[in-house]
Amino acid sequence: MYIDGGRLHGQSKRLARPAEFSTTTKKQGDDRMSDFENATTPPPAPTGAAPQEERTMAMLAHLLGIITWFIGPLIIWLMNKDKNPNSFVSDQAKEALNFQITLGIVYLIGIILSVIVIGIFINMLAGLAGLIFAIIGGIKANGGEAYRYPFALRLIK
Repeated sequence: MYIDGGRLHGQSKRLARPAEFSTTTKKQGDDRMSDFENATTPPPAPTGAAPQEERTMAMLAHLLGIITWFIGPLIIWLMNKDKNPNSFVSDQAKEALNFQITLGIVYLIGIILSVIVIGIFINMLAGLAGLIFAIIGGIKANGGEAYRYPFALRLIK
């Protein structure tokens, strides 16, 4: 092995990466989830058909997030979590509440970054995404389909 004009000869161009710098984080046979995966992976949706009253309350949980931020979904979830924790209303109110909390975190980041102007765009995009996804969630919940937001930290389980 020798150096000739900045090039290394006698060794392949690609050097082997040590095992401690491997890009894979899971070991073979390791089925545990990381904290991030655990916080972002949605729980399974409740099965079975929901009665019309539950579908209406679930729709309200999604749509009230537009007007009341996290307060509406929180009230609906608190009213229904003790009756049946696995009910359609409880599941959808929890999903809407988690999404509104996630939006609050994004808004906070946007406010902090508004000093360098990009935060204004972050807040506008977050507001638009919140409006669109809440309406989609309300429509799906009213149809009896459990809706999962595409991005939401699952803080309330």
